[in-house]
Amino acid sequence: MKHRGRHRRRRRGRALRATLAGTALALTAAATMISTSQATDADDPGALKPLTATADTAPLRLTEHAVPGAELDRLTASMGPAVGVGALLADPDGALEDADDCSDDDRRALPVEPAVTTAYCWPQRDTDGWRAGAVTTSGDADEDGRWGAHRVILSGWTRGSGTPAEQGLARIAFVAADDDGTPRYTWALLAVPVDGGRDFRGLGSDVSGMVWYQDKLLVTAGRGEDGALYVYDLDRVQRATVDTGTVGRVPGGWSAAGARYVLPAVASYATAGADAPRPGGIALDRSTVPESLVVHEATAPDEEGPTRLWRYALGPRPGYGPLLRTEPVAVYETELTQVRGVLAHRSDWYVSRATGAPEERGTLWRQDTKGASPVRCGADETYRCWSGPATSLSYWQATGDVWSQSGRMLFALPLAAVDEALER
Repeated sequence: MKHRGRHRRRRRGRALRATLAGTALALTAAATMISTSQATDADDPGALKPLTATADTAPLRLTEHAVPGAELDRLTASMGPAVGVGALLADPDGALEDADDCSDDDRRALPVEPAVTTAYCWPQRDTDGWRAGAVTTSGDADEDGRWGAHRVILSGWTRGSGTPAEQGLARIAFVAADDDGTPRYTWALLAVPVDGGRDFRGLGSDVSGMVWYQDKLLVTAGRGEDGALYVYDLDRVQRATVDTGTVGRVPGGWSAAGARYVLPAVASYATAGADAPRPGGIALDRSTVPESLVVHEATAPDEEGPTRLWRYALGPRPGYGPLLRTEPVAVYETELTQVRGVLAHRSDWYVSRATGAPEERGTLWRQDTKGASPVRCGADETYRCWSGPATSLSYWQATGDVWSQSGRMLFALPLAAVDEALER
């Protein structure tokens, strides 16, 4: 079903690079005004501490719960034939705006250092009342970075306002990020089948972590959900038939809170107990054998730490197909708090963290079992160089870029530039 080919991303035009460079310079100038006390607000967390005791690793074991195939088939029979990613990309809801057309307020969410090389903003009319969450790409889904004929970015959002029934709903934007035009996107609501597949409800959670692995999408869920991770089959996208603000079966058909497509969960993973650590952010690491899912612990904003980082192996399992293995294969502890994003490549872990109020800049650290180093910027070498409302990190191996989003900005920058900034 999937037709893929090798691809090398063409570089953006000089005008876009100049705009982004100018934005970075302006933000860097602003960063020099940060006080010395702020510059030293993040003490060196030191090296990652490996955790090997059963008391540390056992709570991270997951239990898989598959939605019975008969329930999924019943839902499909009622809603109509399922479609795939290609159908969504061919039926867009809107287009992203180039960075040079974005407002100054939106562009303030971009990192100061290192400067981004690609950036877009989401139209306000389509994101009002929603808060940005995790990002994953077709670079996670397949080594060549394409899904079918397209380069694709998936962007997660959570409803932060509206009626009580609307608040907490989660949706995904499927973005066609090819080089032949403006990126266009299509919304799909994340849902969970109920009543034996006769209906569905919305997933109620912040989309703080998300990874597209082969034909499956893994999404983190908060404590209001039974599962810690939900699994979606990207060949099982359903069409909504009625445009209302409600979710599920309605008179005359099916509604998805304004979205025209629905992704019903096909499985979930539960943690070892109510008090067990839960995934906050997740990312794919292709540098391990087998490939692995890296995780940072979800923590409350006022929690003092430390924070756990760990990984699960991905790969074939007899009778289950290629997905997540439920035993952690490596567990670490970092002294960093308020962690909001993580990725790992080879022996390095890259961790983004919030540092205070949403309008304040975050920090970006690289850690391993030998030590840690932060990105610094400005005349006083402050650590507050990353985007403000820090969110997930996703590494696109085929291009060497790290993707993230903050506020209404969706952006990318080379991992090599991050490493260079860390080594200044």
